Amino acid sequence: MIDFVGHRKIFYGISAGLVALVVILSLVLGVQLDISFKGGCMVTYSATQEISSGDVDKAVESAIHETVSVQTSQDIKTGKQSIIVTLVGTKSLSTDQQADMTAAMEKAFPDAGIQVEGTTNVDASMGMEFLLKCVIAVVMASILMLIYIGLRFRKIGGMSAGCMAVVALLHDTMMVYAAFVIFRFPLDSNFIAAILTILGYSINDTIVIYDRVRENERLYGRGLDNAQLINKSVNQSLTRTVHTTVTTVIALLVVSIVALIFRVNSILTFTVPLIVGMASGLYTSTCLTTTLWYSWQEHKAKTKANSR
Repeated sequence: MIDFVGHRKIFYGISAGLVALVVILSLVLGVQLDISFKGGCMVTYSATQEISSGDVDKAVESAIHETVSVQTSQDIKTGKQSIIVTLVGTKSLSTDQQADMTAAMEKAFPDAGIQVEGTTNVDASMGMEFLLKCVIAVVMASILMLIYIGLRFRKIGGMSAGCMAVVALLHDTMMVYAAFVIFRFPLDSNFIAAILTILGYSINDTIVIYDRVRENERLYGRGLDNAQLINKSVNQSLTRTVHTTVTTVIALLVVSIVALIFRVNSILTFTVPLIVGMASGLYTSTCLTTTLWYSWQEHKAKTKANSR
């Protein structure tokens, strides 16, 4: 039997330290935003032979006299190289600039079979609107989870349990965000997808533990105090929670390794933050959510006793 309640202050300290570290890293390293959030222009080329991103960068910048970022990846099916040229900032490329850039690419790499696969222009205001809608989606998901937990577990103080679960979910969200900052992934639609996935996954583990708390309270009644009730419930659910998380993380690791080998960045920027979020969800479900709920219940009991 692990005394989770007895070690709650250690868990609070670890979480506070992690959140503070994420904030510091964001300020020091900075946060990269994808074109879908900040606006700009993205041109995708295909090539029949491998070209270094540095050579593409030089050819393009000398043609349009603008700073760009270049990403390359390999198409597993066709064997062709995909080259994505993104204009840094919120500027858009004119038709003439796009023509000059393509001409410069064809001149610099005449044997590479350069072809334009697509051009995407995103206005800065559209990017901010998309970001706002994503934030609203996360907030709405959290509110719905709070309502659901409040109704389902009303016999054990449902709203307070729901509030503590949402606090833990915010912690998981910060850890997913930290993965994007540390690994220098630009925040894009994968960021929102990873957050929403973790919200659902983590809350599922939390609900299992809350359900065990409710069942044990029904079985033992006043035979267990809050600390004993929570410790017993979390320990009973621990094996199931750990096994579920570990098996999921193993599958995600395999996908990440394959994506890294074949340089499929779109998959890698989803699975790596998801792995971090899974680990955080395991920690918050077992160590943070119920101990926060315990602290709240104790605070409420003391406040009630002092008011008499």
